[in-house]
Amino acid sequence: MEALIKLLEHPSVTIWKTLFLLGCSNIFMTFAWYAHLKELSHKPWIIAALVSWGVALFEYLLQVPANRIGYTVLSVGQLKIVQEVITLSVFVPFALFYMKEPMKLDYLWAGLCLLGAVFFMFREQLFK
Repeated sequence: MEALIKLLEHPSVTIWKTLFLLGCSNIFMTFAWYAHLKELSHKPWIIAALVSWGVALFEYLLQVPANRIGYTVLSVGQLKIVQEVITLSVFVPFALFYMKEPMKLDYLWAGLCLLGAVFFMFREQLFK
């Protein structure tokens, strides 16, 4: 049992838990922020806002523990950049498949910019 607990506390397991929770959180966030544009466009904005807040609650129930877990092995800046990479990774398929937006090279360029941000935020660990 002690070995299992030790394994679950390993930094790489901690990062994977963080990534999983942030990924799930971002799915809720993306729907909370943008699905009302398609699904509730005929409703008053206050209805859309209330529905979005309801969906966003689930985002926060995943995001807050994810950041607390992740902060044990990552800095706040690193957490933020990881969050942005996950956000774009969730948003692009959402925009293309759910919202039926056209594919643009701009998504690729944005992703490349984020890879640069990842490099700068994690370069100390990369060059140890």
